[in-house]
Amino acid sequence: MKLIEKSFIVLGFMVFLGTLYRFSDAGLVPQNLITLIKYSAWVSIIIVNCIFLQKNFIAIKQNMLLTGLIILILMSFLWSDFPSFTLSVAVEVFFMTLFGLYLGQRCNLKEQVEILAFSLLIQALMSTFFAILFPTIGIDSAFHSGAWQGVFGQKNALGSAMVLSLLTFFNLSRENSNLYKWFGFIYSLMLILLSTSKTSLVISIFILLIMLFYQRFKWRGKISFILANLGILTIGCMTLLVLNYWGEILTSLGRDPTLTGRTPMWGMMIKKLMSRPLLGYGLRAFWAPESPHPIEVGQVIASGWIPSGGHNGWLDLSLDIGLIGFSLFLLNYLITLAKALKLAYETKKTEHFWPLAYLSYLGMNNLTESYLLSPGSLIWILYVTVVVMINKNDSSNRQFSL
Repeated sequence: MKLIEKSFIVLGFMVFLGTLYRFSDAGLVPQNLITLIKYSAWVSIIIVNCIFLQKNFIAIKQNMLLTGLIILILMSFLWSDFPSFTLSVAVEVFFMTLFGLYLGQRCNLKEQVEILAFSLLIQALMSTFFAILFPTIGIDSAFHSGAWQGVFGQKNALGSAMVLSLLTFFNLSRENSNLYKWFGFIYSLMLILLSTSKTSLVISIFILLIMLFYQRFKWRGKISFILANLGILTIGCMTLLVLNYWGEILTSLGRDPTLTGRTPMWGMMIKKLMSRPLLGYGLRAFWAPESPHPIEVGQVIASGWIPSGGHNGWLDLSLDIGLIGFSLFLLNYLITLAKALKLAYETKKTEHFWPLAYLSYLGMNNLTESYLLSPGSLIWILYVTVVVMINKNDSSNRQFSL
């Protein structure tokens, strides 16, 4: 039964990533079959969550900030200019949330890391398969010629997923084979390089350095050191922007001093946010196909260019659910990060560093990408999983000693 459950979780990851549809794109599997698998997985997720309904109610009580955030996200169609579009995205987010809740309740941290590592290795192998045998699908020939995009449809999406894979293999339990661990680690790094996603490469290197630092210098939960480590993460985010985008280093990376046009976009997005500061525009409504706002944002870069997102998860989240929703998320994120630091300090088990690695990744990745609430990404699922798991393990809500 445990094997069946783990297989179901692996399949669930593939369904939510949407990568199974690449087999349909290549003519290998009928699209209707992939769609049937998707909706069958959704029904199964509802069933298993109903089976563990009592535990879910406990999780809801332990995670009131997260619960409030989820309610705000799911109800945002009420004030959206495009309610049907927002509702369709909210349905995807709802099932992603249920899946994350299930993972956080059913699997311990060791199992979560092992299943995620295996799932992402499958995605890496699938990406290689399509890049070699179906290069029109697996390799970008339009905007970034020669860059691998694998089964993810875009090079940065592949790079982002492989950063997660690299960090997951790095934090695998010592009970796993070293050969398996380092094969997955090196393979993930290879695909990051083939994707040519410089942002992903910088993030992976920086977080690995942070993990090595935490593993070598561990203090026992003193709040001063927790604040110091929050400062380190903040400095890391700023360093990411400077190293990856600014000045001569930017030029050497083939980019320009306006973050490839992103800073003018962000300025216009902030201006638009001030029109609806409290609740925002509704989930993904700002970027809806019928929305006039992407046209206005795109015009600050080039006439006729229409972006599909803001390339900044924090700004996109604010546009989705306003400063109220952003504040809920930020407060929940910081509390969970503090608990993840405490967990890392109190153990010698490598898998216990995974929540800290993931939350560090989330903070940095959101600076330049917008995958947080995006269907086709595991970021929201893993966030819900980590929050639920952390609070389940810390249900006594002990305070850090001064």
